[in-house]
Amino acid sequence: MASQRDPLPLLPLTEATFHVLLALADDERHGYAIIKDVEACTGGSVRLSAGTLYGLVKRLLADGVIEESRRRPPANEDDERRRYYRLTAFGRRVLAAEVERLERAVDMARATKTLKSVHFA
Repeated sequence: MASQRDPLPLLPLTEATFHVLLALADDERHGYAIIKDVEACTGGSVRLSAGTLYGLVKRLLADGVIEESRRRPPANEDDERRRYYRLTAFGRRVLAAEVERLERAVDMARATKTLKSVHFA
């Protein structure tokens, strides 16, 4: 079996990076769709500018976390200037590792005396 690249050196992810990867977890998206998905999924608490998104995209492409997709929607639903992105297998491992890291952090927080009496939804 080929050795797999370790996602841990890329952690922790920034909030923006985490939400971009979540936006790509289930489907390929172009930049503007990523921006709108992140805003919708966070109730507007995370808003990405185009500059922020494309800086992240450039880094995520270089790190092998995402890749540009060759699949395109039908021409009548597409704009040829759009670039579509998807998670790579490595990107899925990075996202999963970050979710595990966050779950451990939440578990530790819930175990503290202060938060034991707080009920989480």
